[in-house]
Amino acid sequence: MKNSFERIYDVVKRIPRGRVATYGQIAMLAGNPRWSRVVGYALHVNPDPENIPCYRVVNRLGEPSRAFAFGGINEQILLLQNEGVEFTDGRVDLRKYLWDGR
Repeated sequence: MKNSFERIYDVVKRIPRGRVATYGQIAMLAGNPRWSRVVGYALHVNPDPENIPCYRVVNRLGEPSRAFAFGGINEQILLLQNEGVEFTDGRVDLRKYLWDGR
């Protein structure tokens, strides 16, 4: 049986290029809607950033992480912009870019 971090990583790997997901959405899809903080911890210690695109995870308001572990908030924004994700006033429009989980 997979541990919580492995389940979270499996979900994050499924977020398509040019889309984002929220911490709460990842928690729910990983099996426990109360794991939002656990998702944050898991992404902060991501063992394989090449294959686990943690930069595609934003908060419930569409804001990037102030504690993005792989280069800081500006790097997360740059990585998302390189995939075509637009920011307005420091936020992603979740109506436009939120992944549907499928």
